[in-house]
Amino acid sequence: MRHPGEIAVQARAGVRTPGAFGSSRTRPEIPEVAAAFLRAQHLLVAGAADDLGQVWADVLTGPPGFADADDDRTITVRALPAAPLRGLFTAERDIGLLAIEPHTRRRMRVNGTAVQAGGGLVIWTEQVYANCPKYIQAREPTAAPGVPEVVGGGTRLAPDHVGWIERADTFFIATRAAGLGADVSHRGGNPGFVRVTGPGSLEFPDYVGNSMYMTLGNLELDPAAGLLFVDWDAGRTLHLTGRAEVDWTAEQRSVRFELTAYTEVDGTVGAGWTPPEHHRFNPPVTR
Repeated sequence: MRHPGEIAVQARAGVRTPGAFGSSRTRPEIPEVAAAFLRAQHLLVAGAADDLGQVWADVLTGPPGFADADDDRTITVRALPAAPLRGLFTAERDIGLLAIEPHTRRRMRVNGTAVQAGGGLVIWTEQVYANCPKYIQAREPTAAPGVPEVVGGGTRLAPDHVGWIERADTFFIATRAAGLGADVSHRGGNPGFVRVTGPGSLEFPDYVGNSMYMTLGNLELDPAAGLLFVDWDAGRTLHLTGRAEVDWTAEQRSVRFELTAYTEVDGTVGAGWTPPEHHRFNPPVTR
């Protein structure tokens, strides 16, 4: 199915043949090379909308093999979201999944539907595809994850959150569009590429990518978005939900995000990763 949001964004961005590539060009089957990559991972990022239509991004972790392809259209993940997606998959719903291996800068995206089965998720794939290594900062974990624990929440960022976000070199963004599914994607740049503009707002550049515009295409149809920031040193995560809008007027296209609510969770990833090796294509940060 051709995605009208992607086609509109591609046309606005000056893509020569809008709709010639994008989510409609992906395949639902899981190639064996993708299945092998998935089995080697210990960190996945998931994105979905809750019953109120708020979109969140979350983390799933486990030892290599905790995620595996049962066949060419089915993935089993032997873990459940801790927060804020906890309990949402008791009924089948759209999910975006990102398997990312920072130290090799490899990543694959899976979009489909998921339902809880025992202590894990069963995911039926609709879109499976790889992304280029651009803007991924190379780092490796030095410790196992702890036990996830929600430690805070609210509707306005605290000073600690502002510093955390403005030091970030990586975050993840989840989006969705009715009838077209959910998606979660990686965003990276040099520290400072995300700018907090108020207690409930932030802005980040939309760097040149593969011109599929799957994130911006969803936002064209539904501004709901979820952002996930990882504190790689402390092993904690900051989950934001709100609304995002693309600013096409500046020389560097950017996305403005308005916060509705946040959740902070400790123990979601290992506390302590190797120092990042920033990608050589990261653009310089300008203010």
